[in-house]
Amino acid sequence: MGRLDALFICSALLLVLAACLEARGASRPGRPDWRFGFTEPVIRMPTEGEEAVDEEGQGVGTRWAVLVAGSSGYGNYRHQADVCHAYQILKKGGLKEENIVVFMYDDIATHQLNPRPGVIINHPKGDDVYAGVPKDYTGKNVTAANLYAVLLGDKSAVKGGSGKVVSSKPNDRIFLYYSDHGGPGVLGMPNMPFLYAMDFINVLKKKHAAKGYKEMIIYVEACESGSVFEGIMPKDLDIYVTTASNAQESSFGTYCPGMEPPPPPEYITCLGDLYSIAWMEDSESHNLKKETIKQQYQSVKQRTSNFNNYNAGSHVMEYGNQSIKDERLYLYQGFDPATVNFPPNRVPPKYTGIVNQRDADLHFLWQMYKKTENNSEKKKEIMGQISSTMRHRIHLDGSIEMIGALLFGPEKSSSVLNAAREPGLTLVDDWKCLKSMVRVFETHCGSLTQYGMKHMRAFANICNSRVTRESMEEACASSCAGDGGLWHPSNLGYSA
Repeated sequence: MGRLDALFICSALLLVLAACLEARGASRPGRPDWRFGFTEPVIRMPTEGEEAVDEEGQGVGTRWAVLVAGSSGYGNYRHQADVCHAYQILKKGGLKEENIVVFMYDDIATHQLNPRPGVIINHPKGDDVYAGVPKDYTGKNVTAANLYAVLLGDKSAVKGGSGKVVSSKPNDRIFLYYSDHGGPGVLGMPNMPFLYAMDFINVLKKKHAAKGYKEMIIYVEACESGSVFEGIMPKDLDIYVTTASNAQESSFGTYCPGMEPPPPPEYITCLGDLYSIAWMEDSESHNLKKETIKQQYQSVKQRTSNFNNYNAGSHVMEYGNQSIKDERLYLYQGFDPATVNFPPNRVPPKYTGIVNQRDADLHFLWQMYKKTENNSEKKKEIMGQISSTMRHRIHLDGSIEMIGALLFGPEKSSSVLNAAREPGLTLVDDWKCLKSMVRVFETHCGSLTQYGMKHMRAFANICNSRVTRESMEEACASSCAGDGGLWHPSNLGYSA
């Protein structure tokens, strides 16, 4: 055989070998090989695993979720019902229990007033949403500090609870949902202190700096919830936020006794919140591989406004990175195979009866009073609770009015305390001052409670007016003279 023949045969064999390797490599992921111009298969060790991919072959990482009910007490049934319902949606969507962290006081399902012991519902005709919900952080462990530690994935900072944290990686996505009372710049917690906006935003910044996620979406149900993000939520954190209300209005409870549609007749409390049931019932009625975040936002915005009836509804707001809206919801909430043939859009339900979040506790007490036997000691006790609650509300409102008059004069007091800054500006210039003023007030005048959270704007404006702590101390002492009583923060804890 001549040299040319040998070279020809060797070349042919190389071409055949290249074709075989190329065919083999085309069937699985590989990497470019500059020597032959084809794809060389990647050999993976069994421990490496593979990233989850969607039907288009795009990596979706791990889905994480943090669900927070920030209240306690049967009168606040709706917040824990919201969170339990959210858990069921995510679980059906394929999120693993180890990737869902739940915060709830857990005093509703077994409460003596619950007509269905061990069961929680979030719709008048709804199924039990409590079964199977993990009790990660309950009772005294539902705190802002634990929430921050969980989000940051810091197990060493968690106190109590399951110890579960968001141990997310750079390609993971996070869904955070919060339901409770709120006020300008704050969100409630069943254990003091409140969650303050700047503290929360700083936690999000730390999570982003640590490359702890790819993208995050946050849904917040609370009064004045827009104020938690207005003017301070960066657009470069790869986070998209929607809130139940703007920076100056309340959010609303729904499925309440005496309203349409009412809960079953044995219930004396609201089953859900308008914004919350809007997004959850939307998620349950769509194929989330088709519906985008933007489409859900538009549907929820319409329903939460009660079809543009803002006297009985609120403005759903959005903050952060708007480009995330074009993504499909299943990337965060998962996909329930039972919805595969559901339409991408639908007509939302009709007008829903609602109650202001801050009046829901009185609505609950009144329903309990009406259903209690006449002339009984229990009925007198409930009337005493209603009277005490109303007196403390009057005390709080009057104290703030008096303090404003002492600091700014009777003529200017109201305009200064209630002034709302232009959209895009943060609530307060100095967040440490805000906390300080709240502590001074509560020391002399008693706990703010979920009702008094509405006065956070007044404290913010006192700080923005450069009032000194000494002047605030003097004004509070003169206005309240130690009127805390049973409502003193030594009993309930300081809000700041």
